[in-house]
Amino acid sequence: METDLSLEFLRVVERAAIACAHTMGQGDRPRADLVAVESMRRDMDALPIDGTVVIGEGERDEAPMLYIGERVGLAHKRPGEHRSYPCVDIAVDPLEGTNLCALGMPGAISVLAASDPGGLLHAPDLFMEKLIVGPKSKNAVDLDAPVADNLRAIARCLDREVDDLVVVVMDRPRHEKLIDDIRHAGARIRLITDGDLSAGIAAAVVGSGVHAVMGIGGAPEGVLTAAAMRCLNGEIFGRLVIRKPEDGRRCAEMGVSDVRRVYRAADLASGENIIFAGTGVTDGPMMKGVRFFGDGTRTSSLVMQTRPHLIRFIDSIYVKDGQDVRIRF
Repeated sequence: METDLSLEFLRVVERAAIACAHTMGQGDRPRADLVAVESMRRDMDALPIDGTVVIGEGERDEAPMLYIGERVGLAHKRPGEHRSYPCVDIAVDPLEGTNLCALGMPGAISVLAASDPGGLLHAPDLFMEKLIVGPKSKNAVDLDAPVADNLRAIARCLDREVDDLVVVVMDRPRHEKLIDDIRHAGARIRLITDGDLSAGIAAAVVGSGVHAVMGIGGAPEGVLTAAAMRCLNGEIFGRLVIRKPEDGRRCAEMGVSDVRRVYRAADLASGENIIFAGTGVTDGPMMKGVRFFGDGTRTSSLVMQTRPHLIRFIDSIYVKDGQDVRIRF
């Protein structure tokens, strides 16, 4: 990816976020996902790339798919031009936190990650055990260590007490023991209903108020989180959860031979050139949601890349045409 595509990808996630923000709070999950997917597909097909989707919409969500293997970009939209475009692998989640958007709750985002070919793991649509921490703690924790040991290690690295820590956990029955272990160790918990990707990003940013993310979530979201960690110097530890023989077969079909392997960010997102772009749909810990006002639309985004190593927090205003347009702060 010799061309700097980061701002091109920014436009893709901004427009997808705006599209699904129009559905916020209407309780219609399929429609929210559909408009995000349609917007993202349309805008990616206008990019000067030869793109392949390697992480697409999850089958578990029964959502309209930007499917794995789908080709996007001008190389495929205009094949007769005989121009050379950069080859890019893309991981997408047009609306991460579909329930959050449908219910008008915080934390929904539109997100994608991109890499040179082969730089993003083709993760099967399974669950993954996850431990996500910031730069100071990344060499002090272990996915297989007791929860209390990991929390004490994080506290030492951050020069804090365990009871100062905030750990984000998805509010699911499968996390009942994890929640008990965290509370018994003395740390505080922030339970979320959906959207562990935005929580993972927050864990790698100083001042966000989040010190770790623990629990089981989607493996595709783990790859997207890994791309963000590569840019933020944080870390994700992940291991696929195999619950039935079919899961093992799906792993084998996607080239995953060691289902007990503990992946780190550099394994899940191994490319030298990583780009991560996300736009808030509803208010979250790092980005505000889409705001509509009489003369335009305002978005809050995070765009990051590894080469050059650059992190941008971007506020954009899409201004309506007119003589008397006013821009609001």
